[in-house]
Amino acid sequence: MELTVTHWLYAIITLLIIVTMVFRKGVVLPTLLGTFIVAWVYKGDLVGGFTAVFNANLVAAKELFNIFLIITFMVALLQALKDLGADRRMIQPIQPVMKNGHIAYFVLVGVTYVISLFFWPTPAVPLICALLVPAAVRAGLPAMMAAIAVALAGQGMALSSDYIMQVAPGLSATAGGIDKELIVDKALVLSLVTGFVAIGLAYFMNKKTIRKKGDPIIEQELQSLQGLGNEEKTREASSNGVGFWSKLFAVLVPLSMLSVMVFMISTKLGSGRMGGFEGGDGAAFIGGVAVILLLLATVAFGRHNALDYISEHITDGFVFAFKAMGPVIPIAGFFFLGSSDFAGSILSLGDATAPAFLFDLVQASQEILPQSTVLAAFSVLIIGIITGLDGSGFSGLPLTGALSGALASGGMDPATLAAIGQMGSIWTGGGTIIAWSSMIAIAGFCGVPVMDLVRKNFIPVMLGLLAATLFAVLIW
Repeated sequence: MELTVTHWLYAIITLLIIVTMVFRKGVVLPTLLGTFIVAWVYKGDLVGGFTAVFNANLVAAKELFNIFLIITFMVALLQALKDLGADRRMIQPIQPVMKNGHIAYFVLVGVTYVISLFFWPTPAVPLICALLVPAAVRAGLPAMMAAIAVALAGQGMALSSDYIMQVAPGLSATAGGIDKELIVDKALVLSLVTGFVAIGLAYFMNKKTIRKKGDPIIEQELQSLQGLGNEEKTREASSNGVGFWSKLFAVLVPLSMLSVMVFMISTKLGSGRMGGFEGGDGAAFIGGVAVILLLLATVAFGRHNALDYISEHITDGFVFAFKAMGPVIPIAGFFFLGSSDFAGSILSLGDATAPAFLFDLVQASQEILPQSTVLAAFSVLIIGIITGLDGSGFSGLPLTGALSGALASGGMDPATLAAIGQMGSIWTGGGTIIAWSSMIAIAGFCGVPVMDLVRKNFIPVMLGLLAATLFAVLIW
């Protein structure tokens, strides 16, 4: 296809943003300026550039608000449990298992992977971060390593295979005319190869930061993790008379979350599909349960003051979510501008055909892709990684699937190529190395800067993808 000046401009700004990230600098300024310039040039109207900057942030906020909302309710619930003293009681049974930070890391990996396989990482994150991450931190695992474990095991290893729900391989297979079952099996193997390499490397690169039990920094990190302020500390001191409710909620909250998990798994096993609890719907289900638990916990603690306490908890939750995740919105807005799904709204095009700057750039490169088996495999991987820059992970799968079918004449099985492209797209955009993906929820729950989490994940994930691609080339 023919690329326009706007396409090249979008490509240059995207490259500039990537380089800025490599040098560990903030990218909010170039994304805002880039959105303005691209929209201005595309519409040929200065006013259109101004409106597009605002619309891009508005569209991004709408798309990401469900993540902000669930962070809000879960943080509010944690604060209510802190009032009761139930947060400490709740994690006491898990502490004997997590004897130290090293064991805690791999416990988080295992539990996250299993749960995420059944109902995707988006609804799994609040479950794990609310119940297991505090216990892991108390065992000596830094919150950053906890976030790494959850991201790599859930958003990466589990989601990239999508072995249970099979939405991802279905998208790849349909676009490329490939047998879905072949992609499913190969994607599972490649996701495990990528995951083992990435998770192992992340552990060895960060294990020196693991602390011994009793380190005073642990308590500070727990308070940061839960987003608690001085007012909540005062309330905890006055909660000595609610021992019964503290014990009750220490049991009720884990049982409620476990029941949610069992119910969602049963809908999958019973009907062969998620029965409406896919991705965002699953997160909404868990968020709703968290709201009811928040109501009950606040009433149990505050009684006559419950009306005021719950408002304060929710307000604090919103403040926490926006402080931690606010900078992600303008970044997401720029990359949403590169997708035809959002560009129409951002550019105020009405019923006119929306441009797809990012995907057009990738499609234009198809003509120069090499026919060598090795180079074709790495080309599909790179294209998958690039399409993942929009932060969804799934939107690029039709493209990588179609390219895999077209490049199969080069000698490699198209199902293998599709699985490689699936790894690149989902490990990138699904939530391991892109800050404007659902990884912002993990960073928010773990109380760590999302850009720092991206930097920690980048090298292990890229080496994991490299290892998986080499494995595919050599074995298949």
